[in-house]
Amino acid sequence: MCQDGSVGEVRQRQERRSDALTKAGIVAAAITRLNTGGIEALTFRVLAADLATGAGALYHHVANKRELLSAAAAAMMTEILAAVGSADPATSIRDVTDGVFDAITAHPWLGSQLIAAPWQPAVLQLFDRIGSEVSALGVPERAQLDAASALVHHILGVASQYDTGQYLDRAQGDRPGFIRSSTSPLVGPDSNGYPFLARIEQQLVEHDDRQQFRAGIEIILTGIDALRTGSPADGRGCT
Repeated sequence: MCQDGSVGEVRQRQERRSDALTKAGIVAAAITRLNTGGIEALTFRVLAADLATGAGALYHHVANKRELLSAAAAAMMTEILAAVGSADPATSIRDVTDGVFDAITAHPWLGSQLIAAPWQPAVLQLFDRIGSEVSALGVPERAQLDAASALVHHILGVASQYDTGQYLDRAQGDRPGFIRSSTSPLVGPDSNGYPFLARIEQQLVEHDDRQQFRAGIEIILTGIDALRTGSPADGRGCT
C-alpha cells in the first residue's frame, strides 16, 4: 500500500507544470476561464487546475479574486487600446469606443468588472486614452475633463446595461421577448403617463444596441466639436 501511495504521489508531481508560474500567465488563464464561463466560473481552485498547479501558488502572485479580476480587465483593456492607432483623434475615439463596446458585448464579465470599481486600472487606462484624444482634438483645457467624462460615462453606462442584461437573459431566456413584455404596458392603460415612450415603443423593441451606442458617441462628439470651435451650442461658447 505504501508503494502504491508513493507511485501516486510521483504521478501527481509529474502532472504538475514544469515551467515557472507568472502573474501574466495566471491572468491569461483567468481571462480564458472568464470568457467561457463568466465571473461565477472563476475560482482559484478551478484556475489552479487549469494551470496544473496548487491554489497556494496562485496566491503568491495574486492576493484575491478581486485583484485577479482587476488585472484581467486591465489586460483586456490594454489589448483593446493597442489595436487603435489612427492619427485622427476623432477616429481614434470612435475606434476605442467601438472596441470596448464589442468586447463588453462578447464578454459581459468585462462590463461587470468595469462598473464594479470605477478607479481600477482598466477604467483609468480608458479614461486616460479618451482624455488624450480629446486633448488632441483641440478642446480647451478647462473643458477636457467634462468632454472625456461624457464619453467614458457613456461607455460605462452601456457596461452597466449589459451587466443587467446578462442576468435578464438568464432569467428570461429571451431578451427581445422580455423587452416586448416589459414595454407592452406603454400602449395600454398607462400609455398616457408616458407619451414619448409610447410613441417610440417600436423603436425600443427593434433598436440595434451597437447602432444606438454609436449614435450616442456621435452626439457627444458633436458637442465636443462645439467646445473646440467655440460654437455657441449651449448659448455660452468658449469665450
